[in-house]
Amino acid sequence: MSIIVAYNEALQNGNLEALDGVIHDDFVFNPHVGGVTMGKADLMGIAGNGAVRSENDRILFENDEVGVAHSLVHFANGSTSEAVMSFLRFKDGKIISMETGATPLSDDYKLVGSE
Repeated sequence: MSIIVAYNEALQNGNLEALDGVIHDDFVFNPHVGGVTMGKADLMGIAGNGAVRSENDRILFENDEVGVAHSLVHFANGSTSEAVMSFLRFKDGKIISMETGATPLSDDYKLVGSE
């Protein structure tokens, strides 16, 4: 199974055991928000609490070393939804680092073909 697919499924389902199996212990997450760096424990704390929900998850590229993914991400705190591009590095079959970039979506955004 794709590492990115396993990550997305574990995160969306709040499956901490599965997420633990796909995130490297030395994991570093550099999100697109100002100067924040998170580790594995931070990511595990977010998983399954309903704070973040994604849809239209797509893998743009993945091999044994790196992956590039895109998702529409929605936040429980009411923040503007975002189109998020993620760059992931893999080590020992797990995600060791992730960096994101995002574009805010307007309040009246509708996915083409969704109506």
